[in-house]
Amino acid sequence: MNKSLKKRDSARNRSGIVLLVTLVLLVVLSTLGYTLSTRVAAQRHRDQYIIDYSSARYGCDSAVKYALATLEDIDPQLISRPNEPDFSDLFCLSEAEYQKILEQWSLESQLTALDGGRSFKGMVDVGNAETRASPKGVLGTDRRVDKLSNIDDVNDVNSDEFGAAGFGGYDSLTISGPYGPPWPFVTEPIEFEVGSAKVRIEIEDENAKYPLGWALLDDGKVKREAEAGFETFCEMTGLSAEQIGALKTELNEIGKIKLFAVDFNPINRAVKTPIKTTTSSKSGTSNAPRVRVTRQTVPVDEQISEQTIHFAEIFHSSLIDTEALARPTIAGPRRNESALKYMGMWGSMKVNINTAPRHVLEAAFIFGGDEVKIAEEIIQRRRIEPFANIQDLKTALFRYSDSIGKCESYITTVSRFFTIKVTSVSGVAKASSVIAITKDGEKVERIAVING
Repeated sequence: MNKSLKKRDSARNRSGIVLLVTLVLLVVLSTLGYTLSTRVAAQRHRDQYIIDYSSARYGCDSAVKYALATLEDIDPQLISRPNEPDFSDLFCLSEAEYQKILEQWSLESQLTALDGGRSFKGMVDVGNAETRASPKGVLGTDRRVDKLSNIDDVNDVNSDEFGAAGFGGYDSLTISGPYGPPWPFVTEPIEFEVGSAKVRIEIEDENAKYPLGWALLDDGKVKREAEAGFETFCEMTGLSAEQIGALKTELNEIGKIKLFAVDFNPINRAVKTPIKTTTSSKSGTSNAPRVRVTRQTVPVDEQISEQTIHFAEIFHSSLIDTEALARPTIAGPRRNESALKYMGMWGSMKVNINTAPRHVLEAAFIFGGDEVKIAEEIIQRRRIEPFANIQDLKTALFRYSDSIGKCESYITTVSRFFTIKVTSVSGVAKASSVIAITKDGEKVERIAVING
């Protein structure tokens, strides 16, 4: 009896061991299979990313060559925008305020179209539906406008029929910049495909932005104004006191390396030139190399170019926390505002009064005073006709000609400084390049290139 029980127990133990070993083997095999499949998938992902990035990089490089080759033919032309909302204050509008401007502009455009081209600009308050003066007295008493309030009328601005007639809604509207496309674009962004890569080229007006180098001016005559302009710009862009303080600290460290200048005079530089000499061993003449030191005048343009290149490198180094400056102050489906968007980070020296927004204009004219009034006058006048030159500005704003005269080193009416931003996406990979250039007529000079 005992022997049979022992045999049974022994058989059961062997079965249990076999089962346990089988389970262990299954677990090990499944773990090995999962690990192997994971590694294979990861390797495939890496291989695919390398392929995608190669395609994206090739598309980006091809787009850069195309952009630089065609840049000589680009001739940015300022447009007249008398009946459109101005871009100058979009940087400080909340999403609700921005939405309201688009709604009001859409309604005014629709009313103007129905009235045969007569403008109702500024006559409708879409926020509270109150009426203002119209070409025929009170807008609400005009029969043609009263008719719009009839919900059964096919001309109702809120009706589907009205939108279908070709007027559309405010969702499709974009506020034009000084060149037509939204600020700060010089031309409409270009999109095309290079192989499997989708490429986008954007050209931005750098003279429309606040030159960060102004915060590093060490000229005692304008140091106080430069600091005030920097504070004004930063506060208007929505930077906090802590962020402004951090940026000041970073700029102070940069100032220890190099200071910024806007006025240059020709200087003489020592130039060493090797002198070829014949020597004789009999005479015991030394074979040491000889040089001739001469003084060479360095032109102003060359000095400006050297400073621009130097600060383009510094401002894009780790000395400036650009990530903090790029954090959105206002974000929406069609806008993404940040302080960095309005900062000239490439060593530019002047602001184009025809293309700069309000806070950049005020920072520029604070060097001469009356900056708020001058900025407002410029914004209202340039919408109808851009200023041809600084003398044209002085003539139009003759009351402020003295203040404007003090700012001539900081302002211009024609942009020469641009950035070309190229983005290329292929699959999960992205490649980008930013090229800063100066353009004077057909002459194009490359300042700096950043690849990402």
